[in-house]
Amino acid sequence: GANPHVWRTLIAAVAGHHGRPSTRDERYFPNDRGAAGVDAVRDIPLILDDILALWPEASLVGLSRSEARQLSWWLSGLTVASDWVGSHPEWFPSVTRSMDLRRYLEQARGRAATAVAAAGLQVAGLKGDAPLFDFVLRPMQIAARDIPLPEGPTLAVIEDETGSGKTEAALILAQRMLAAGKGRGLYVALPTMATADAMFERAEEVMGRLFAGPSLTLAHGRAHLSGRFRDLVGRPTLSDDVTCSSWLADNRHRALLADVGVGTVDQALFSILPVRFSTLYLWGLSSKILIVDEAHEVAGDAYMVELLAALLRAHAAQGGSAILLTATLPLAQRTTLIRAFAEGAGEDWPEDDDRSYPSLSIAGGATCRDFDRKPGPKGVVRVRRLSAASDAIDLLVASAARGAACVWIRNSVDEAIAAAEALRARGIPVSLLHARFVLSDRQRIEAQTLARFGKHGEGRAGHVLVATQVVESSLNLDFDVMVSDLAPMAALIQRAGRLWRYMTERPREHRAVPDPVLYVLSPAPDTVTDQRWLVPVLGRGAWVYPITD
Repeated sequence: GANPHVWRTLIAAVAGHHGRPSTRDERYFPNDRGAAGVDAVRDIPLILDDILALWPEASLVGLSRSEARQLSWWLSGLTVASDWVGSHPEWFPSVTRSMDLRRYLEQARGRAATAVAAAGLQVAGLKGDAPLFDFVLRPMQIAARDIPLPEGPTLAVIEDETGSGKTEAALILAQRMLAAGKGRGLYVALPTMATADAMFERAEEVMGRLFAGPSLTLAHGRAHLSGRFRDLVGRPTLSDDVTCSSWLADNRHRALLADVGVGTVDQALFSILPVRFSTLYLWGLSSKILIVDEAHEVAGDAYMVELLAALLRAHAAQGGSAILLTATLPLAQRTTLIRAFAEGAGEDWPEDDDRSYPSLSIAGGATCRDFDRKPGPKGVVRVRRLSAASDAIDLLVASAARGAACVWIRNSVDEAIAAAEALRARGIPVSLLHARFVLSDRQRIEAQTLARFGKHGEGRAGHVLVATQVVESSLNLDFDVMVSDLAPMAALIQRAGRLWRYMTERPREHRAVPDPVLYVLSPAPDTVTDQRWLVPVLGRGAWVYPITD
């Protein structure tokens, strides 16, 4: 009953189930049919009549061309997933040719219920609205619990300083969105594999309190190297605990089909890029609340801003909702992302140029910006300049001797290695973490770093970590003394978030130093003579970030 433009669009969506659009269209069909022989010419109408008789009420009447185009993306992804499940020989074994179509349909429906459950695609139910966390909520988390939610696709932007509990606030808000029917699962997107691995461990603890027996996947190119993820795969699905089916873990394209996915943002961006199975990613994401953590890192340049904007536009067009978390997202980028989501949702929201900070904003809806701006338990973080690397080494040696847990964040790997060697020569116990390690070593070192300097770290007193930007985002580390090479303001703010982070576990009186101070290694800013002014102090680290006038 549809017009030709509608059914051609939907047929094209179904025909592209091998990961990319078909190279053929209805213009070739008469030739294909003729080439198949006279039996095909006779049988095709009969087959269509028999299939249509199974669903006599099916109709495309009233479906517009624009609605069909939007539906085609979702339909294509659904068809890919259905094809993969339906092609599994153990779930749908071959049957005799003599079986009646209607009888086969009844049998297949029974098998489908078993197959969907075995594949890990059976949607986990919410456990209700019980609180996810048993600690006293912070101001941003209270705002996430109480802010009114509008109807339809919803975009929330959480802006607060590092270490303020934004992730927990996002999960509280996501729980409310799920209860309001804005999604059936979650995808938490992070900028790097390291931050995704760290978030995966946190999610594994929380998701069992949010869902009843949810499937959880780790989505990035090296997920198979994660011991925590491997231990999760194949856990009995009858348990009420978090699990991941072997079918979901067997193919990286299936990661977004789980109830909950934690991974890198590129996995979500595949849904809007010209790559194979992009529609499968989009379909899997369409039922999720998309949480983009460290949005300022993802939208760090003009290219990535446009990609993230396209993702939000497509997600909203499929009826999805999203939450952006950031400590330092520039106002112009925030406006770009909100406008893109509004376009996808078909809304015309007014521009929001409010500069309040911290802030919880529902695009086109309520906002919460009346936060207590008084310093938290750690007080004001002072900033002091160090003019030479030798001064940084002397400071770290003295601080470690007092029992402080210390970190020096360097801009380049070579400078980090040199700093670690210099500290070891002074007899200081040093760990080194950077992105040049092979992945297995890096994962091992990251685990050791979290065990020593994390929320419940042990053996931290008198130890120094020398690291590059890999500790800047999402790794929940806590240091008493921090030295950082000069970097852009957003990076310095992120790094300072790892200074005196967990005041409940390590209050002021238990710290080895009296106050939190961010020491910045930098030449005097009032003696800039040329673009090489950083080199004498930062060495190769002077060239990592662009130098502007």
